[in-house]
Amino acid sequence: MTEPGRYDGGCVCGAIRFTSMSDPQRVTVCHCLWCQRRTGSAFGTEVVFFKQDIVQSGTVTAAHYRHFSDVSGRWLDMYFCATCGTNLGFELEAVPDIRTLPAGIFDQADWIDPARIPTRQVFARSRRNWGDVMQGVDVYEEHFR
Repeated sequence: MTEPGRYDGGCVCGAIRFTSMSDPQRVTVCHCLWCQRRTGSAFGTEVVFFKQDIVQSGTVTAAHYRHFSDVSGRWLDMYFCATCGTNLGFELEAVPDIRTLPAGIFDQADWIDPARIPTRQVFARSRRNWGDVMQGVDVYEEHFR
């Protein structure tokens, strides 16, 4: 069982590790076309933490790519392992105090539960008909802001 407020994870090759020092603020499932492309799936599932609550360690520094939103014009820095390419989440210009980590990089992910952590789906307007949709969470056609 994972200790509440401490969740560990990392990239595929193990060169980069993360530890959270708190419970997440929320989980966001994003159906925007950019998230579909960056994940190669129907949506991205990001666990949202305060930036100061994430400790990164490892043998390499995460590489990043700065993307500019075609909707807001604001940047989003996407991080990935320079060795194996694993998606390591992102930071947003619009919300500088948060850091997201993809749900799939945690060593154990059974604690990611919409009954326990506020969860929302955003950009449902571009949701794929072959992508599963969670029931009982807030759904927004665009973003929630």
